Amino acid sequence: MEGLYRVLSALVVVGLLTNKALATQHVVGGSQGWDESSDYSKWASGQTFEVGDQLVFKYTPGLHSVVELPNESAYKNCDVGSALNSMNSGNNVVKLSKAGTRYFACGTIGHCDQGMKLKVSTVSADASSSPGSTPPSSSSSSSPTSTSAASASFPFASMLPMASLLAISMLSMF
Repeated sequence: MEGLYRVLSALVVVGLLTNKALATQHVVGGSQGWDESSDYSKWASGQTFEVGDQLVFKYTPGLHSVVELPNESAYKNCDVGSALNSMNSGNNVVKLSKAGTRYFACGTIGHCDQGMKLKVSTVSADASSSPGSTPPSSSSSSSPTSTSAASASFPFASMLPMASLLAISMLSMF
């Protein structure tokens, strides 16, 4: 019985670690980070944002900030006064915890109007890999990329937790 508990505990740990590793961290703006010179619409169009992924905003504190806006109207009008959340540490991580659209902008006066804003459409992990779904169009080779412990485009990524569990189960037989 003790061996069964050990195997089950190991399976739970491996499952949790594998799911965590599959989430993608998208560094907003790529190597340039969160600044006025990036084209965030172009950058976002080259990404697939899935539930569980994270946005990482890297910028100079005091010069920039990140505000989350409540809706598309506030986004289009750069209404940073209606922010749902404001961040200013220079290294902010936002977890994409559910499917839907979220809006971000720089809270520094004038920066949003200069294009320092981001619209992110998050899909469920199942939706992005289901048959018939259309991946986002690829952007030019000079566009920033995201970092990931396991690429979201890995075709068998959803099978990793099960494969890990099977491997541990087989090892426990010996």
